[in-house]
Amino acid sequence: MNIFLIAIMLANVLMSFKGFNDTTFFSKYKFHMGRYLAGEQIRIVSSAFLHADISHLAFNMLTLYFFAPVVISYLGDFPFLIVYFGSLLVGGLLTVYFHKKDYNYSAIGASGAVTGILYSAILLRPDMMLGIFFIIPMPAYVFGILYLLYSIYGMRSKNDNIGHTAHFGGAIGGYLITLLIYPSVLVDHLFMVVLLTIPIVVLFVMAKMGKL
Repeated sequence: MNIFLIAIMLANVLMSFKGFNDTTFFSKYKFHMGRYLAGEQIRIVSSAFLHADISHLAFNMLTLYFFAPVVISYLGDFPFLIVYFGSLLVGGLLTVYFHKKDYNYSAIGASGAVTGILYSAILLRPDMMLGIFFIIPMPAYVFGILYLLYSIYGMRSKNDNIGHTAHFGGAIGGYLITLLIYPSVLVDHLFMVVLLTIPIVVLFVMAKMGKL
């Protein structure tokens, strides 16, 4: 397995387990809107290495384990890191954009960065078949579109504790960074690129109309 992928997964595991057993550490490094706006910008990065519990950590690390090799094989090591951390930042910044008036908003998890890797892999290999719940086969691009539409629904309904905004921001980051690094995707999979743009446009149109 790639050394950079191992390092990222190890950092997530070590910081998450530290947070499981040290509430002071967890509170200091989780994302908290009030503390972020007060100048603690490091939280936008540090929170992405903390998780709520082992199942949350395992899900994100398994997703990363399955899809990171696709990105690495197409783009290489350094571009993989750019996609990962770029998606992390875009997910965090989109969260700030949508929740900046909610000073008590908090979030943790690598989901934004991992979703960016997932969408990068989908762009690079839209012909991939995913096993939903490890059983139901679904084309990767269909999953990508449905996932973003579900994220919009979650952002609008606000009826769960999932960080839908970070997921969506991570997907946008992975999408845009991959296009910049590997522009031949526009030639090879133009139709899929356009399809995956639709939910992103829908999000910002709804935001402009005050529907989120």
